[in-house]
Amino acid sequence: MKRRLAYLLPVLVFLGLLGFFFRGLFLDPKAIPSVLIDRPVPQMDLAALPGRGDTGLKSEHFKGQVSLVNIFGSWCVSCVAEHPMLMRLKAEGVVPIHGIDWRDDPVQGMLWLQKNGDPYTRVGTDPPPGRTAVDFGVTGAPESFIVDAEGRIRYKHVGIIDERNWRQTLLPIIKELQK
Repeated sequence: MKRRLAYLLPVLVFLGLLGFFFRGLFLDPKAIPSVLIDRPVPQMDLAALPGRGDTGLKSEHFKGQVSLVNIFGSWCVSCVAEHPMLMRLKAEGVVPIHGIDWRDDPVQGMLWLQKNGDPYTRVGTDPPPGRTAVDFGVTGAPESFIVDAEGRIRYKHVGIIDERNWRQTLLPIIKELQK
């Protein structure tokens, strides 16, 4: 009997691992769950980028209207690819976009926006170690969050916002929250 169990145990472990990996084939690798969904935005009082002319970004700025929060940095290659889409969204005026310049030198962040265009209603600087972005659960830039009019996070998007995920996912959520 012990001999049978010794042969059967590795087979059972293998089948268990096989089932685990098979399930993983059907999961979306970009779908990173966030414990902050349906919770208020983290408390923040971020300084403005130099020369931008606003007052930075505070938690209370998220109350009263649905908004999109975009985590970016002048060092971020993917942010360069995403930026034209953000500029288009600003021109369409569907939702205000607030930016958090993450782990960046504030002067470099401002120069980057001057060079590439500024799609943001407000921008706060979150220099190293980037505590506010960590409070949002950010794992890398760019990441974006939809925040409702009560200041609660309703959706987390990891990666570049492109036409497809804007039309299929983000815009429908924003429209529903704006009702």
